[in-house]
Amino acid sequence: MAFDIAVKRVYEAPAKSDGQRVLVDRVWPRGVSKKDAALDLWLKEIAPSTELRKWFGHDPERWAEFQKRYRSELDANGDAVAQLRSLLREGKVTLLYGAHDEAHNNAVALAGYLQSRS
Repeated sequence: MAFDIAVKRVYEAPAKSDGQRVLVDRVWPRGVSKKDAALDLWLKEIAPSTELRKWFGHDPERWAEFQKRYRSELDANGDAVAQLRSLLREGKVTLLYGAHDEAHNNAVALAGYLQSRS
């Protein structure tokens, strides 16, 4: 069963079609109020470790290695992954992130991880 997962910048306006909105960054995004974010959950525990995030630095050349390392972290983070899977069994979930790069960020990597193991 494939999960219904969307990925969206937290700076984009919320939409009814988002389903449950889950922020998957460890750090709260600059300039966004909690009200404007319209979150159902801030699951910072599922974000990449601070060390991995700093190493990656949103460098597209490090993307493949970042995904590999992040998947290893996710494999060791059963509780947070289980919490997100539980939400996905209820319906659509939109993973929210703050990065500027829409193709190379932890939410995209996380969505791929979840889909590959659904």
